[in-house]
Amino acid sequence: MKILLVMDQFDHTNNGTTMSAVRFSESLKNHGHEVRIVSTGKESPDKYAVRSYHFPPVVKQIIQNQGMTLAKPSREVLKKAITWADIVHFLMPFPLSIQGAKIAKELSVPATAAFHVQPENITYTLKINKVEKINTALYQGFKNIFYNQFSHIHCPSNFIAEELRKNGYTAKLHVISNGVDPDFYYRKIDKIPLLRGKFVILMIGRLANEKRQDLLIEAAGLSKYRDQICLILAGQGPKKKFYEKVGKKLPNKVLIDFFDKEKLRDIIAMSDLYVHTADAESEAISCIEAFCSGLVPVISNSPKSATPQFALNDRCLFNAGDPYDLADKIDYFIEHPKEKRGLEKEYAAYGKQYNIEDCVYRMEEMFREAIDEYGTM
Repeated sequence: MKILLVMDQFDHTNNGTTMSAVRFSESLKNHGHEVRIVSTGKESPDKYAVRSYHFPPVVKQIIQNQGMTLAKPSREVLKKAITWADIVHFLMPFPLSIQGAKIAKELSVPATAAFHVQPENITYTLKINKVEKINTALYQGFKNIFYNQFSHIHCPSNFIAEELRKNGYTAKLHVISNGVDPDFYYRKIDKIPLLRGKFVILMIGRLANEKRQDLLIEAAGLSKYRDQICLILAGQGPKKKFYEKVGKKLPNKVLIDFFDKEKLRDIIAMSDLYVHTADAESEAISCIEAFCSGLVPVISNSPKSATPQFALNDRCLFNAGDPYDLADKIDYFIEHPKEKRGLEKEYAAYGKQYNIEDCVYRMEEMFREAIDEYGTM
């Protein structure tokens, strides 16, 4: 198949959606498909470049806080790209994709869409996440402006599919994980001198409001074993300086940085526990990467997150927003190392179902279904 992926940002892998899209593109190519991209950034033989919008500083900062760029649609570029394709897959419900969906319809090219932009990502950034009517309005707006044009929508989790059903989305919903690179497998290595003798707790994710790394910092301070705990926050984002400041209250320095894949694999292999504090997640590939690699996760049971689906028992869940309960769960696993070691193996085995190769096969089935369906219309 000649598959066209349309998304606002592809070159800078500083957010989960872009990272997943890059892996997805490479896997499709490995499966023998031709893949091209429409996005901002530099043009290449496999990429049609469009410009990004220029916004006032305040608006620009809000968009950048999500690690994103907003693409300005070009009818000429989109028409050229879509004419080439057997199928077009749109990853975001913004102007580039809205215009692209209209052109695909004009040219009678089959198209599908993915639901990666959770409304709570937007409302947390604006600090209006507690106003549920706004989240609902965004779900409705995305549907009416964009998603109603598609008969097939990719959902990265059952949670997202249920949210769409609750909000009246009528397309066929394909629940398929974004998938994990097979390089994330059960692996342990010796700790570097800085981490030796410490109980290392890792969280991976953007340093943004909805990820709630502040809860982990507070819970570490409440732990009976606070002197032993060393936190690593792997990621980048607008709250980095704030977390560096509040982290100074802990006995051991909080290590905060963005790591490339190989460095991240080593950090996972040196860590003792993974914590995922996010209030809002459409899936959380970072959590899957961690438990595939042999880390037991302790996950927020937030009703706006898909990540609680990964908890194999109640010890792996904590009450959303409650640092005291999180501290209790951390202390439990420090005090029960044998149980933790057994769970590490269970999680690594459980994680094999999220291998990106299997997920790509299922995406291919969705594409073929959309193409076949289009041919009978």
